[in-house]
Amino acid sequence: MAAPSLNVQPLDTGTTFRSQVYHALKQAITEMDIYDHDDEIRLDERQLSDLLGVSRTPIREALTLLEQEGFIRLQPRRGIFVIRKTKTEIIEMIQVWAALESMAARMAAQSAPAAEIHKLWDLFGGFEERRPTDHVSEYSDANIAFHKSIIQLSGSKLIQDVTDNLFIHIRAIRKLTIGQDNRAERSIHDHKAIIKALEARDADLAERLVREHTIGLAAHVEKHCDFLN
Repeated sequence: MAAPSLNVQPLDTGTTFRSQVYHALKQAITEMDIYDHDDEIRLDERQLSDLLGVSRTPIREALTLLEQEGFIRLQPRRGIFVIRKTKTEIIEMIQVWAALESMAARMAAQSAPAAEIHKLWDLFGGFEERRPTDHVSEYSDANIAFHKSIIQLSGSKLIQDVTDNLFIHIRAIRKLTIGQDNRAERSIHDHKAIIKALEARDADLAERLVREHTIGLAAHVEKHCDFLN
C-alpha cells in the first residue's frame, strides 16, 4: 500500500508564513493514516515549499516547531519523517486520553448546554437504518468527531490543547481498528449510553462510561495490534 500524501493547499500570503505553514502541516499530518502501511512517511522540504507556495525558510521554521511537539523527527542526511509510536507508547497515550476524556465528560455533564449535548445524536443519525460495519469509513469519521466533541463540551481549553497533541495517533488508531472485532457495532452502543448519561446530567456515569469505552480501545490494541512493534 502506498504511503499517504499530505493534503495541503497554497497559503494566503497576507499573514505570517511560519504560523500558517505550522498549522497547515500539523492539520495535514493529523489527517494522515499513519499506521495503515509499513513504510516510513518521509516529508520533503522542496515538495512542501511547492505545495504551500512559500519559500523553504518558513517550512524549516514550522518543521522545527513540529519536531519540538513530537510530530516529526529530523534526521541529518536522511530526511524528515512523521513519527509513529510503538504499541506500548500507543497504549499509554490511549490511557492518558481516557483519563482526560472521562474528565471532559464529567465536566460536560455538569455544565455543557443541553442543546450542544443533544447535537451528539446527529453524528449517528445516519446509522439508525444502516449497520456501522457496512459503512466503516463513514462511521469512523463520526466516531472520531464524537470523541472530539466530548473534549470540546468540557469547555476546558487545557484539556483540548493536551489532547490535540495526542490526537494524531489516537485518531489514526481509532480509524484503523474501528472495523475490527465488531468494534463499530459495540462503539455505537457505547456512544448512545454516553449521550444519555450526559443528557441526564449524571456526571459519575458519563465519566465511567467514557473511561471504560476508551480503555477498551487500549485492550484491543494490546490484543490485536502487534504490527505496531
